[in-house]
Amino acid sequence: MHIKAILRNAAHPEYGQISIPFPIPDNQYDEIIGMLEQMEIGNAVRRDCRVDEIKGDIPVLKRLENSSINIDELDYLAKRLDSFTGHEMAQFQSVAAQNGYSDMTDFINLTFSCQEATVITNFSDLERIGKNHMMTVNGGMSKDEFEQTDFRFEAMKLILNEKGTITPYGVVYDNGMQLTREYDGRHFPEYRYRYCVLEMEMTLAGVDDLSNAAYLDLPMPQSRIDRVIKRLGAPSEDHVEHRFMESELPEGLDALLDMENESLADLNQMCAGVALLDSGDMRKLGAVVRFGQPDTATQVCRLLRHLDEFDVIPGISTAEDYGRYMIRESGRYDYDENLDELYDYVGYGQQRMDHENGVVTDYGYICYNGVGSIDEIMNGASPVQSWEKGGME
Repeated sequence: MHIKAILRNAAHPEYGQISIPFPIPDNQYDEIIGMLEQMEIGNAVRRDCRVDEIKGDIPVLKRLENSSINIDELDYLAKRLDSFTGHEMAQFQSVAAQNGYSDMTDFINLTFSCQEATVITNFSDLERIGKNHMMTVNGGMSKDEFEQTDFRFEAMKLILNEKGTITPYGVVYDNGMQLTREYDGRHFPEYRYRYCVLEMEMTLAGVDDLSNAAYLDLPMPQSRIDRVIKRLGAPSEDHVEHRFMESELPEGLDALLDMENESLADLNQMCAGVALLDSGDMRKLGAVVRFGQPDTATQVCRLLRHLDEFDVIPGISTAEDYGRYMIRESGRYDYDENLDELYDYVGYGQQRMDHENGVVTDYGYICYNGVGSIDEIMNGASPVQSWEKGGME
């Protein structure tokens, strides 16, 4: 699901219009916010963007036309709707039409409530209607209940005995649904729209009221982070506290870092680098951080920059394992199985480990083959890198 909004500055029509896709892609976010700022709209909190037109496949959102919206509210709503099934979309649009919703706060809250309503878009399949209705009102059914229920009977009982409201999107039976108040008009409820490396919760410094929390899914454009901070009501990051919630970091790495005392910019930088790794390199990073023991996000960034300079060999737990691997499997030597009992696997393995300053970890054997030393990497002899989608720079 994608929509486009044609926006303008109502006070300055001479500035023209801007067409924005929603959800806003991360790689376009900074550019779009910059263009809005040039038009003197796009405030982090205020609804200052006049909607001339909404395009896309959610026609009920055309109710926003000729009103003023906040860019981040519409972005959040679009993300919520992007995850909806076709049936959920019918529920959302039908209930919105039934109740005449046209306010952004109501639209966002409806995404948390509309699943309680029954919507019929096709009356030809009574069995399906009955199943959808019973699953909706019960929040699910056990196997025995499912097998023993006459769904055609339940469908007819609903159609004949309950009052439905005809909308352009289907006939809706609200089942006593009450519009939730998850969204208060300022603080977006927690919602993970996409894969993220690190999820953080943020509140104003000294405030323990989690009902006024904000959430960050890192990595994300730094300008998004800055706007979330403004929306929270803080002038800068210095006036907020953030807490670690969940991560996709290699096992053990989040325990090495003092997340709450790291800067959000440094955590975001680290997550941007980690997000580029495939599963093999992610496992390799797990071994490298176990080897290097970084205690800051900046040090993790430095290790990421030098990740190719480490060798990690899984399945090695002893010097003998390493010696056997080198002699028999590495391809460096012409191994002769008839001479196997003459090979000193332990001695050769230990000799190489001592020479390479390698260690055995839970991930296997690891050693560093780069120029300089681990200490030079960790202490900043090499500059910290920035990452962009598509590769490291």
